[in-house]
Amino acid sequence: MPELPEVEVVRRGLERHVLGQPIASVEVLHERPVRSHVAGSAAFAEEMAGRQFVGARRRGKYLWLPLDSGDALMAHLGMSGQMLVQPAGQTDERHLRVRFVLGDHELRFVDQRMFGGLSISRDGAELPPEIAHIAPDPMEAAFDLDAVVARIRRSQSGIKRLLLTQTVVSGVGNIYADESLWRARLHGERAGSRLGRAVVLELLGHVQDVMAEALAQGGTSFDSLYVNVNGQSGYFDRSLDAYGQEGRPCSRCGTPIRRVAFMNRSSYFCPRCQRPPR
Repeated sequence: MPELPEVEVVRRGLERHVLGQPIASVEVLHERPVRSHVAGSAAFAEEMAGRQFVGARRRGKYLWLPLDSGDALMAHLGMSGQMLVQPAGQTDERHLRVRFVLGDHELRFVDQRMFGGLSISRDGAELPPEIAHIAPDPMEAAFDLDAVVARIRRSQSGIKRLLLTQTVVSGVGNIYADESLWRARLHGERAGSRLGRAVVLELLGHVQDVMAEALAQGGTSFDSLYVNVNGQSGYFDRSLDAYGQEGRPCSRCGTPIRRVAFMNRSSYFCPRCQRPPR
């Protein structure tokens, strides 16, 4: 699933290409992506037509496009959602679900697995109420470093679980949690309450650094499902030290990277650099 850097890459692309032009028409080719619009897909299309996107914003993994009405179009990419900007008349993608016509180009929501979706957030231009409970992410001005450190150190939960808890810090997923923990030489099962303030500050610094580096490289793409608005893949996967590196030598000490099951996913770590808690 796309994490903060991937969603930020998409946000920047949308900001460059879709703002300020009236939406001439909207075509919903499959109802599932707009399933949260209670009035139905036809009403969704009718309500969006004639509006303008006036911004592109993000919190964590959530993306929204403020509208000139004060509402917002929210987009969650799920496992395979793509927001593509294409010239009008370009051949439709196989898994095209929703089309927004904007003059001589189109904004297309493409989603193979259809776990993602689009919705209209009432009065959500500044911050959609649907995600008001989500914590600020490490790249936001609203991110309160001291408050996050304090919350982590009060918890008995493992530090990786805390990094993935979107009400503690948003935007961090499995990939960047593993990479940050590797850089900090911390095992993901170490309890937050057993970590000193300096250790947590160092870890959160690595979180910010690794996501900034991933953003500079267009995000992480393991397959063709994550792309930017121009259909291009990111290449930070070439720089990963822990995630997906099972059996390969740790680039720091040479010990083979290990993979273990974690919350229906996997954790990757170096058993020597990141010793498990007793």
